Amino acid sequence: MKWPEVKALSPDTPVVFPVAAHEQHGHHMPLHTDSLLLGEIVRRAEERVGGDILFAPLQWLGNSHHHMDFPGTLSAEPRTYLDLLTSNLDNFIQHGFKRLILLNGHGGNMVPGSQVVFELRQKLRDRSDLLLLSTTYWDNGDPTNARDDFVQTQMGHAGEWETSMMLVIRPDLVGDHETAPEVPFGDAFPTATRGWIMPDRSEPGHIGTPAAASAEKGEALLNCFTDGVCDFLNRVRDWDGQSWEG
Repeated sequence: MKWPEVKALSPDTPVVFPVAAHEQHGHHMPLHTDSLLLGEIVRRAEERVGGDILFAPLQWLGNSHHHMDFPGTLSAEPRTYLDLLTSNLDNFIQHGFKRLILLNGHGGNMVPGSQVVFELRQKLRDRSDLLLLSTTYWDNGDPTNARDDFVQTQMGHAGEWETSMMLVIRPDLVGDHETAPEVPFGDAFPTATRGWIMPDRSEPGHIGTPAAASAEKGEALLNCFTDGVCDFLNRVRDWDGQSWEG
């Protein structure tokens, strides 16, 4: 787009900021997995929701310090990452837009994304017309309703779900997942949030059951999450501009 085309948009146009990562994904998956998968979700969603929602370019650098024991991982310092996301949203607020969504594709970005929209709303407390949101694509939809053969019931890391989706979009980048051992999710003090790094949980770098992955499961996952993201974006588009509910 050219800048006059952006200027011509309604200030109520939802603006989506896809944020992902470039980090290790075990022995069988590429470093760029999160960005590739979120890019596919965004591509499919953009085709379905039409031209009245604006998608910013995908930001591939994420908060991935918990993976830094594995070579190839790239990560922004946590405070730097918070400032980067805040700046992206603040840029479009200055451009006049009111409905801004961080659409996340990496677990390590979930806390920073929530913190960013929380802090920015406090800073702009006189703006009751702003809708600042952070959501993760796999929180929008339950793929276990579509098939009964999923081994995992949650996302994991380079496990059944991510490996299945990569077998759909880039099978050439998936290594020997069939012999990858299961790494259980575990139960880390469930009433608390535990600080952790990946070697605390997994020696090979994945969590879940990659051996259970298939392209058929991957297509079901991609369809489910795309449907969920589209439903979410439609609710943002249809927001009345003031109410708490959406």
